[in-house]
Amino acid sequence: MTKPLTTEVCIIGAGPVGASLACRLAAAGVATAIVDRAPLPPMEHPAFDGRAYAIAAGSRRLLEQAGVWDRLAGTACPILDIRVTDGRLGGAASPLFLHFDHREAGDDAVPFGHMVEARSLRVALNARMHAVPDLFVFAPAVAQVERREEGATVHVAGGPDIRCRLVVAAEGRNSPLRRAAGIPVTYLPYDQTGIVCAISHARPHNNTALEHFLPSGPFAQLPMCASSDAQQGGASHVSAIVWTERTAIAQRMLAHDDEHFARAIARRLGGHLGAVRVIGRRWSYPLGALHVHRYFEMRLALVGDAAHTIHPIAGQGLNLGFRDATALADLLIAASQRGSDVGAPDLLRSYQRQRRPDNLLMLSATDALDRLFSNDNPLLRLARDAGIAAVHRMPPLKRIFMRRAMGSEIG
Repeated sequence: MTKPLTTEVCIIGAGPVGASLACRLAAAGVATAIVDRAPLPPMEHPAFDGRAYAIAAGSRRLLEQAGVWDRLAGTACPILDIRVTDGRLGGAASPLFLHFDHREAGDDAVPFGHMVEARSLRVALNARMHAVPDLFVFAPAVAQVERREEGATVHVAGGPDIRCRLVVAAEGRNSPLRRAAGIPVTYLPYDQTGIVCAISHARPHNNTALEHFLPSGPFAQLPMCASSDAQQGGASHVSAIVWTERTAIAQRMLAHDDEHFARAIARRLGGHLGAVRVIGRRWSYPLGALHVHRYFEMRLALVGDAAHTIHPIAGQGLNLGFRDATALADLLIAASQRGSDVGAPDLLRSYQRQRRPDNLLMLSATDALDRLFSNDNPLLRLARDAGIAAVHRMPPLKRIFMRRAMGSEIG
Protein backbone atom coordinates (compact mmCIF):
# COMPACT_ATOMS: atom_id res chain seq x y z
CA MET A 1 0.00 0.00 0.00
CA THR A 2 1.61 3.25 -1.17
CA LYS A 3 -1.50 5.39 -1.73
CA PRO A 4 -1.81 8.06 0.98
CA LEU A 5 -3.94 6.99 3.92
CA THR A 6 -6.06 9.36 5.99
CA THR A 7 -6.89 8.54 9.60
CA GLU A 8 -7.74 10.54 12.69
CA VAL A 9 -5.02 9.01 14.88
CA CYS A 10 -1.69 7.30 14.24
CA ILE A 11 -0.06 5.40 17.12
CA ILE A 12 3.67 4.70 17.05
CA GLY A 13 4.42 1.57 19.09
CA ALA A 14 2.36 -1.64 19.23
CA GLY A 15 3.20 -2.73 22.76
CA PRO A 16 0.36 -3.53 25.18
CA VAL A 17 -0.60 0.12 25.78
CA GLY A 18 -0.34 1.30 22.17
CA ALA A 19 -2.09 -1.76 20.76
CA SER A 20 -4.90 -1.62 23.35
CA LEU A 21 -5.45 2.07 22.63
CA ALA A 22 -5.55 1.37 18.89
CA CYS A 23 -8.12 -1.41 19.32
CA ARG A 24 -10.26 0.72 21.64
CA LEU A 25 -10.33 3.66 19.21
CA ALA A 26 -11.02 1.54 16.15
CA ALA A 27 -13.76 -0.40 17.96
CA ALA A 28 -15.48 2.95 18.57
CA GLY A 29 -15.23 3.90 14.89
CA VAL A 30 -12.21 6.23 15.13
CA ALA A 31 -10.04 5.60 12.05
CA THR A 32 -6.63 4.67 13.45
CA ALA A 33 -3.25 3.49 12.17
CA ILE A 34 -0.56 1.80 14.24
CA VAL A 35 3.11 1.45 13.32
CA ASP A 36 5.81 -0.62 15.00
CA ARG A 37 9.44 -1.35 14.11
CA ALA A 38 9.15 -4.98 15.19
CA PRO A 39 7.34 -7.74 13.31
CA LEU A 40 4.33 -8.82 15.33
CA PRO A 41 4.06 -12.61 14.72
CA PRO A 42 7.42 -13.53 16.39
CA MET A 43 6.11 -11.98 19.60
CA GLU A 44 3.67 -14.92 19.65
CA HIS A 45 6.39 -17.60 19.70
CA PRO A 46 4.84 -20.65 21.38
CA ALA A 47 7.72 -21.32 23.77
CA PHE A 48 6.81 -20.44 27.36
CA ASP A 49 8.98 -17.45 28.28
CA GLY A 50 8.16 -16.74 31.93
CA ARG A 51 6.90 -13.17 31.63
CA ALA A 52 3.44 -12.13 32.79
CA TYR A 53 1.43 -8.99 33.40
CA ALA A 54 -0.69 -8.08 36.42
CA ILE A 55 -3.84 -6.61 34.86
CA ALA A 56 -5.82 -4.60 37.42
CA ALA A 57 -9.61 -4.71 37.46
CA GLY A 58 -9.78 -1.19 36.05
CA SER A 59 -7.45 -2.10 33.19
CA ARG A 60 -9.59 -5.10 32.33
CA ARG A 61 -12.41 -2.73 31.38
CA LEU A 62 -10.19 -1.13 28.73
CA LEU A 63 -9.35 -4.54 27.28
CA GLU A 64 -13.04 -5.46 27.28
CA GLN A 65 -13.97 -2.27 25.45
CA ALA A 66 -11.16 -2.89 22.98
CA GLY A 67 -12.46 -6.39 22.21
CA VAL A 68 -9.31 -8.04 23.57
CA TRP A 69 -10.32 -9.55 26.90
CA ASP A 70 -12.58 -12.24 25.44
CA ARG A 71 -9.60 -13.55 23.47
CA LEU A 72 -7.77 -14.21 26.77
CA ALA A 73 -10.33 -16.73 27.97
CA GLY A 74 -8.74 -19.49 30.04
CA THR A 75 -5.34 -17.84 30.40
CA ALA A 76 -6.11 -15.06 32.90
CA CYS A 77 -5.58 -16.09 36.52
CA PRO A 78 -7.57 -14.06 39.10
CA ILE A 79 -5.77 -12.53 42.08
CA LEU A 80 -8.13 -12.94 45.03
CA ASP A 81 -5.83 -12.23 47.98
CA ILE A 82 -2.64 -10.22 48.52
CA ARG A 83 -0.34 -10.79 51.48
CA VAL A 84 2.29 -8.19 52.40
CA THR A 85 5.17 -9.21 54.69
CA ASP A 86 8.53 -7.86 55.82
CA GLY A 87 11.66 -9.79 56.69
CA ARG A 88 15.35 -10.53 56.26
CA LEU A 89 16.97 -12.86 53.76
CA GLY A 90 16.91 -16.44 55.03
CA GLY A 91 14.88 -15.57 58.12
CA ALA A 92 11.21 -15.93 58.95
CA ALA A 93 8.87 -13.17 57.90
CA SER A 94 7.77 -10.70 60.56
CA PRO A 95 4.66 -11.87 62.47
CA LEU A 96 3.15 -8.47 61.64
CA PHE A 97 1.62 -8.65 58.17
CA LEU A 98 -1.03 -7.10 55.95
CA HIS A 99 -3.60 -9.27 54.18
CA PHE A 100 -6.01 -8.06 51.51
CA ASP A 101 -9.08 -10.14 50.64
CA HIS A 102 -10.87 -9.07 47.44
CA ARG A 103 -14.24 -9.60 49.16
CA GLU A 104 -13.43 -6.72 51.53
CA ALA A 105 -12.95 -4.18 48.72
CA GLY A 106 -16.64 -3.57 48.03
CA ASP A 107 -19.99 -5.11 47.26
CA ASP A 108 -19.03 -6.26 43.78
CA ALA A 109 -16.26 -8.55 45.17
CA VAL A 110 -14.33 -8.65 41.89
CA PRO A 111 -10.73 -9.91 41.87
CA PHE A 112 -7.93 -7.42 42.45
CA GLY A 113 -6.80 -8.23 38.95
CA HIS A 114 -5.63 -11.06 36.73
CA MET A 115 -2.22 -12.46 35.85
CA VAL A 116 -1.86 -12.87 32.09
CA GLU A 117 1.06 -14.40 30.25
CA ALA A 118 2.81 -11.82 28.08
CA ARG A 119 2.55 -14.25 25.19
CA SER A 120 -1.22 -14.66 25.62
CA LEU A 121 -1.80 -10.92 25.69
CA ARG A 122 0.34 -10.48 22.58
CA VAL A 123 -1.59 -13.17 20.70
CA ALA A 124 -4.92 -11.59 21.69
CA LEU A 125 -3.82 -8.09 20.71
CA ASN A 126 -2.42 -9.21 17.36
CA ALA A 127 -5.59 -11.10 16.50
CA ARG A 128 -7.81 -8.19 17.47
CA MET A 129 -5.71 -5.57 15.64
CA HIS A 130 -5.99 -7.50 12.39
CA ALA A 131 -9.73 -8.14 12.84
CA VAL A 132 -11.21 -4.80 13.89
CA PRO A 133 -12.37 -2.44 11.11
CA ASP A 134 -10.96 1.09 10.91
CA LEU A 135 -7.52 -0.06 12.12
CA PHE A 136 -4.52 -0.14 9.76
CA VAL A 137 -1.47 -2.05 11.02
CA PHE A 138 2.07 -1.52 9.70
CA ALA A 139 4.69 -3.81 11.26
CA PRO A 140 7.56 -4.15 10.84
CA ALA A 141 7.81 -0.64 9.53
CA VAL A 142 10.00 2.41 10.07
CA ALA A 143 8.18 5.72 10.24
CA GLN A 144 9.17 9.35 10.15
CA VAL A 145 6.78 11.87 11.65
CA GLU A 146 6.13 15.43 10.54
CA ARG A 147 3.96 17.55 12.81
CA ARG A 148 2.39 20.85 11.79
CA GLU A 149 -0.31 23.04 13.30
CA GLU A 150 -2.87 21.82 10.78
CA GLY A 151 -2.07 18.12 11.18
CA ALA A 152 0.61 15.44 11.01
CA THR A 153 2.02 13.12 8.38
CA VAL A 154 3.62 9.78 9.18
CA HIS A 155 5.89 8.55 6.37
CA VAL A 156 6.06 4.75 6.44
CA ALA A 157 9.16 3.40 4.70
CA GLY A 158 8.00 1.25 1.79
CA GLY A 159 4.39 2.09 2.63
CA PRO A 160 1.94 4.96 2.55
CA ASP A 161 2.02 8.45 3.94
CA ILE A 162 -0.48 8.48 6.81
CA ARG A 163 -2.21 11.84 7.22
CA CYS A 164 -3.73 12.25 10.65
CA ARG A 165 -4.81 14.79 13.25
CA LEU A 166 -2.87 13.28 16.17
CA VAL A 167 0.23 11.12 16.65
CA VAL A 168 0.48 9.08 19.85
CA ALA A 169 3.93 8.11 21.15
CA ALA A 170 3.73 4.63 22.69
CA GLU A 171 7.29 3.44 21.97
CA GLY A 172 8.43 3.01 25.56
CA ARG A 173 10.78 4.74 27.98
CA ASN A 174 13.34 5.69 25.29
CA SER A 175 10.69 7.24 23.05
CA PRO A 176 12.30 8.78 19.92
CA LEU A 177 9.21 10.93 19.36
CA ARG A 178 9.52 12.38 22.86
CA ARG A 179 13.17 13.25 22.25
CA ALA A 180 12.44 14.75 18.84
CA ALA A 181 9.73 16.94 20.40
CA GLY A 182 12.22 18.22 22.99
CA ILE A 183 10.05 17.22 25.96
CA PRO A 184 12.18 17.26 29.15
CA VAL A 185 12.27 14.26 31.45
CA THR A 186 13.14 13.86 35.14
CA TYR A 187 14.91 10.57 35.99
CA LEU A 188 15.15 8.78 39.34
CA PRO A 189 17.83 6.07 39.10
CA TYR A 190 17.85 3.06 41.41
CA ASP A 191 20.85 0.86 42.06
CA GLN A 192 18.57 -2.12 41.59
CA THR A 193 17.81 -4.67 38.90
CA GLY A 194 14.45 -6.27 38.27
CA ILE A 195 14.47 -10.04 37.69
CA VAL A 196 11.40 -11.62 36.10
CA CYS A 197 10.79 -15.35 35.68
CA ALA A 198 8.24 -18.07 36.40
CA ILE A 199 8.29 -21.04 38.74
CA SER A 200 6.33 -24.22 39.17
CA HIS A 201 5.69 -25.29 42.77
CA ALA A 202 4.42 -28.33 44.59
CA ARG A 203 1.46 -26.73 46.38
CA PRO A 204 -1.36 -24.57 44.98
CA HIS A 205 -1.11 -20.79 45.32
CA ASN A 206 -4.88 -20.44 45.98
CA ASN A 207 -4.90 -17.27 43.85
CA THR A 208 -2.87 -15.42 46.47
CA ALA A 209 -0.13 -12.94 45.62
CA LEU A 210 2.78 -12.32 47.98
CA GLU A 211 4.75 -9.08 48.34
CA HIS A 212 7.70 -9.77 50.64
CA PHE A 213 9.90 -6.81 51.52
CA LEU A 214 13.61 -7.53 51.92
CA PRO A 215 16.54 -5.17 52.56
CA SER A 216 17.72 -5.38 48.93
CA GLY A 217 14.26 -4.78 47.49
CA PRO A 218 10.77 -6.31 47.25
CA PHE A 219 10.21 -9.90 46.17
CA ALA A 220 6.81 -10.71 44.63
CA GLN A 221 5.14 -14.03 43.83
CA LEU A 222 2.07 -13.70 41.60
CA PRO A 223 -0.38 -16.53 40.84
CA MET A 224 -0.70 -17.82 37.28
CA CYS A 225 -2.90 -20.42 35.60
CA ALA A 226 -1.70 -23.96 34.99
CA SER A 227 0.46 -24.22 31.88
CA SER A 228 0.52 -27.10 29.42
CA ASP A 229 3.90 -26.15 27.98
CA ALA A 230 5.82 -24.56 30.84
CA GLN A 231 7.73 -27.81 31.33
CA GLN A 232 7.60 -31.41 30.18
CA GLY A 233 4.23 -32.82 31.15
CA GLY A 234 2.86 -29.38 31.98
CA ALA A 235 2.75 -27.54 35.30
CA SER A 236 -0.32 -27.51 37.54
CA HIS A 237 0.91 -24.85 39.96
CA VAL A 238 2.64 -21.85 38.40
CA SER A 239 3.57 -18.39 39.68
CA ALA A 240 5.36 -15.40 38.25
CA ILE A 241 8.30 -13.95 40.18
CA VAL A 242 9.18 -10.25 40.16
CA TRP A 243 12.37 -9.92 42.16
CA THR A 244 14.07 -6.60 42.90
CA GLU A 245 17.71 -6.92 43.91
CA ARG A 246 20.78 -4.75 44.29
CA THR A 247 22.41 -4.75 40.86
CA ALA A 248 25.67 -6.40 41.91
CA ILE A 249 23.80 -9.23 43.66
CA ALA A 250 21.35 -9.60 40.77
CA GLN A 251 24.19 -10.16 38.33
CA ARG A 252 25.52 -12.99 40.51
CA MET A 253 22.05 -14.52 40.83
CA LEU A 254 21.47 -14.43 37.08
CA ALA A 255 24.77 -16.25 36.49
CA HIS A 256 23.58 -19.29 38.50
CA ASP A 257 22.29 -22.45 36.85
CA ASP A 258 18.60 -23.26 37.27
CA GLU A 259 19.10 -25.39 40.38
CA HIS A 260 21.03 -22.71 42.28
CA PHE A 261 18.73 -19.98 40.97
CA ALA A 262 15.68 -21.90 42.24
CA ARG A 263 17.30 -22.25 45.66
CA ALA A 264 17.84 -18.49 45.80
CA ILE A 265 14.16 -17.96 44.98
CA ALA A 266 13.05 -20.48 47.63
CA ARG A 267 15.20 -18.73 50.22
CA ARG A 268 13.27 -15.51 49.59
CA LEU A 269 9.86 -17.07 49.02
CA GLY A 270 9.69 -19.35 52.04
CA GLY A 271 8.28 -22.85 52.14
CA HIS A 272 4.51 -22.29 51.87
CA LEU A 273 4.40 -23.40 48.20
CA GLY A 274 6.68 -26.42 48.65
CA ALA A 275 9.51 -27.30 46.28
CA VAL A 276 10.01 -24.83 43.42
CA ARG A 277 11.43 -25.18 39.94
CA VAL A 278 12.37 -22.41 37.49
CA ILE A 279 10.52 -22.62 34.17
CA GLY A 280 10.93 -20.62 30.99
CA ARG A 281 13.43 -17.84 30.50
CA ARG A 282 14.81 -15.33 32.97
CA TRP A 283 14.52 -11.65 32.19
CA SER A 284 16.28 -8.70 33.83
CA TYR A 285 16.30 -4.96 33.45
CA PRO A 286 17.80 -1.99 35.30
CA LEU A 287 15.31 -0.11 37.44
CA GLY A 288 14.67 3.60 37.30
CA ALA A 289 11.74 5.98 37.32
CA LEU A 290 11.04 8.81 34.91
CA HIS A 291 8.36 11.40 34.40
CA VAL A 292 7.94 13.84 31.54
CA HIS A 293 7.46 17.56 32.11
CA ARG A 294 4.71 17.66 29.47
CA TYR A 295 2.35 14.96 28.19
CA PHE A 296 1.84 16.57 24.81
CA GLU A 297 3.25 18.78 22.14
CA MET A 298 1.77 20.04 18.90
CA ARG A 299 -0.19 17.11 17.39
CA LEU A 300 1.55 14.67 19.76
CA ALA A 301 0.43 12.86 22.92
CA LEU A 302 2.54 10.56 25.11
CA VAL A 303 1.17 7.41 26.78
CA GLY A 304 2.57 4.65 28.96
CA ASP A 305 6.31 4.32 29.44
CA ALA A 306 6.94 7.12 26.94
CA ALA A 307 5.47 9.45 29.57
CA HIS A 308 6.35 7.78 32.88
CA THR A 309 7.91 4.74 34.48
CA ILE A 310 7.86 3.77 38.15
CA HIS A 311 9.46 1.28 40.51
CA PRO A 312 7.77 -2.16 40.16
CA ILE A 313 7.22 -2.38 43.92
CA ALA A 314 3.42 -2.09 43.51
CA GLY A 315 3.09 -3.80 40.13
CA GLN A 316 1.25 -0.79 38.69
CA GLY A 317 3.47 0.35 35.81
CA LEU A 318 1.49 -1.22 32.97
CA ASN A 319 -1.80 -0.37 34.66
CA LEU A 320 -0.86 3.32 34.70
CA GLY A 321 -0.26 3.04 30.96
CA PHE A 322 -3.68 1.44 30.51
CA ARG A 323 -5.20 4.32 32.51
CA ASP A 324 -3.50 6.74 30.12
CA ALA A 325 -5.00 4.84 27.20
CA THR A 326 -8.46 4.86 28.81
CA ALA A 327 -8.42 8.60 29.48
CA LEU A 328 -7.06 9.50 26.04
CA ALA A 329 -9.44 7.13 24.26
CA ASP A 330 -12.47 8.62 26.02
CA LEU A 331 -11.44 12.13 24.98
CA LEU A 332 -10.64 11.17 21.39
CA ILE A 333 -13.83 9.14 20.89
CA ALA A 334 -15.99 11.97 22.23
CA ALA A 335 -14.22 14.52 20.01
CA SER A 336 -14.52 12.31 16.94
CA GLN A 337 -18.22 11.69 17.52
CA ARG A 338 -18.97 15.40 17.70
CA GLY A 339 -16.78 16.14 14.67
CA SER A 340 -14.10 18.02 16.62
CA ASP A 341 -10.35 18.02 16.05
CA VAL A 342 -8.86 15.05 17.95
CA GLY A 343 -5.47 16.76 18.06
CA ALA A 344 -6.66 20.12 19.37
CA PRO A 345 -4.47 21.68 22.10
CA ASP A 346 -7.41 21.98 24.54
CA LEU A 347 -8.11 18.24 24.25
CA LEU A 348 -4.46 17.37 24.87
CA ARG A 349 -4.36 19.70 27.87
CA SER A 350 -7.42 17.91 29.26
CA TYR A 351 -5.62 14.60 28.86
CA GLN A 352 -2.59 15.94 30.75
CA ARG A 353 -4.80 17.33 33.54
CA GLN A 354 -6.47 13.96 33.96
CA ARG A 355 -3.37 11.80 33.98
CA ARG A 356 -0.49 13.77 35.47
CA PRO A 357 -1.72 13.87 39.11
CA ASP A 358 -2.40 10.10 39.21
CA ASN A 359 0.94 9.22 37.63
CA LEU A 360 2.91 11.59 39.86
CA LEU A 361 1.17 10.25 42.95
CA MET A 362 2.05 6.67 42.03
CA LEU A 363 5.65 7.61 41.21
CA SER A 364 6.03 9.35 44.59
CA ALA A 365 4.37 6.49 46.47
CA THR A 366 6.45 3.72 44.89
CA ASP A 367 9.67 5.71 45.30
CA ALA A 368 8.88 6.29 48.99
CA LEU A 369 7.96 2.64 49.54
CA ASP A 370 11.20 1.44 47.98
CA ARG A 371 13.29 3.80 50.12
CA LEU A 372 11.35 2.85 53.25
CA PHE A 373 11.48 -0.92 52.78
CA SER A 374 14.71 -1.54 50.86
CA ASN A 375 16.98 -1.16 53.87
CA ASP A 376 17.76 -2.91 57.14
CA ASN A 377 17.64 0.04 59.52
CA PRO A 378 16.26 -1.33 62.84
CA LEU A 379 14.19 1.77 63.63
CA LEU A 380 12.66 1.85 60.15
CA ARG A 381 11.97 -1.87 60.33
CA LEU A 382 10.09 -1.37 63.60
CA ALA A 383 8.11 1.59 62.23
CA ARG A 384 7.12 -0.10 58.96
CA ASP A 385 6.14 -3.38 60.66
CA ALA A 386 3.94 -1.40 63.05
CA GLY A 387 2.47 0.45 60.08
CA ILE A 388 1.70 -2.78 58.22
CA ALA A 389 -0.03 -4.19 61.29
CA ALA A 390 -1.99 -0.96 61.84
CA VAL A 391 -3.34 -0.89 58.29
CA HIS A 392 -4.31 -4.57 58.61
CA ARG A 393 -6.52 -3.66 61.58
CA MET A 394 -8.23 -0.66 59.88
CA PRO A 395 -10.83 -1.91 57.36
CA PRO A 396 -11.68 1.53 55.88
CA LEU A 397 -8.01 2.27 55.16
CA LYS A 398 -7.49 -1.25 53.80
CA ARG A 399 -10.44 -0.70 51.48
CA ILE A 400 -8.84 2.44 50.05
CA PHE A 401 -5.60 0.57 49.34
CA MET A 402 -7.48 -2.32 47.78
CA ARG A 403 -9.59 -0.20 45.47
CA ARG A 404 -6.50 1.71 44.45
CA ALA A 405 -4.75 -1.54 43.55
CA MET A 406 -7.78 -2.54 41.48
CA GLY A 407 -7.64 0.70 39.53
CA SER A 408 -11.13 1.58 40.83
CA GLU A 409 -12.49 4.88 42.00
CA ILE A 410 -12.03 5.30 45.71
CA GLY A 411 -15.24 5.56 47.66
